[in-house]
Amino acid sequence: MTERAQHDPDSPKKPSPTQVAGSPLLREARQHLVRAHEPVLATVRASRICTRSQKSAAWVRHIEIDVSGTPLEGSWVSGQSFGVIPPGQDPNGNPHKLRLYSIASPTKGETGDGTILATTTKRLIDEGWDNHELFLGVCSNYLCDLDEGAPITITGPVGKRFVLPEDPSKHDYLFISTGTGIAPFRGMLGDLSELGMPSKATLITGAPYESDILYFEEFMALRDRFGDRFTYLPTISRHSTPAQTDPMYVQDRMKLESERLLPLLKSERTLIYICGVAGMELGIIQALAGILDPVSLGQYVLVDPSIPSDPEGWERTMIPRKLKPTKRLMLEVY
Repeated sequence: MTERAQHDPDSPKKPSPTQVAGSPLLREARQHLVRAHEPVLATVRASRICTRSQKSAAWVRHIEIDVSGTPLEGSWVSGQSFGVIPPGQDPNGNPHKLRLYSIASPTKGETGDGTILATTTKRLIDEGWDNHELFLGVCSNYLCDLDEGAPITITGPVGKRFVLPEDPSKHDYLFISTGTGIAPFRGMLGDLSELGMPSKATLITGAPYESDILYFEEFMALRDRFGDRFTYLPTISRHSTPAQTDPMYVQDRMKLESERLLPLLKSERTLIYICGVAGMELGIIQALAGILDPVSLGQYVLVDPSIPSDPEGWERTMIPRKLKPTKRLMLEVY
């Protein structure tokens, strides 16, 4: 899961064009403590399937890595990424390049002492459109193949924009993900949970089939524990379920839940985080435009008056120049 370039946190000296009421002061996030030219060796602690059903057609694993004794120990915050350097060479005979993966753990890690970080990895198995040759993802399949105790070469952490605020209690949250984009939100919700869920948080997460939902039991447990402070809305795109009468994408869920979401979205406390496959952000921005009045929409997206007034005429190429996210909307797509 690669990371998109982000804007720097707010500057107290001069407001930027995207600084609006409620803009967050983000927590400090250290970066590049371990660089690609001097990676460190860590150890796989555990690897398990994290789809709702073992019968899922997608192979997605929750992989835990022991970083104790390295500069990464206790040095990341939820929402950051780390690098993996797979062994071997590419077809040109060069060493494989580093790949970035989102950290799926809270800031204190899986065991509360900063020694174990996790990521959410999907096997990549595809076929070429033209030559029908089998294509296997290099790094993701390598990660999924690793057994407990296996060594792994890593770097990081990376990222300072896609993180929680310095004081999480000052904001409410709308988290929107597709597929393995759930990873940073598992970590962020872990941090909020440790604080007793001091704010309201809503998670809309998309999957093709009910069997593909990631970390379902964990999020259901959070919902049961925190009641109306945590709203969990898994969304299925390719079939209906007893809880969802029609197939829908995450932006469709936003429209369906507009009455529930409106007070959250209009509040100056709310921040929106989006993580998942590239292209999902346009549908979400269009959904926001359909739910909110122009002033409220401006809290999250500044719309250039030169583009069509009807959001259906907006295109992804308009992001970020014509549809400019403010500092209250964080994007990480890959």
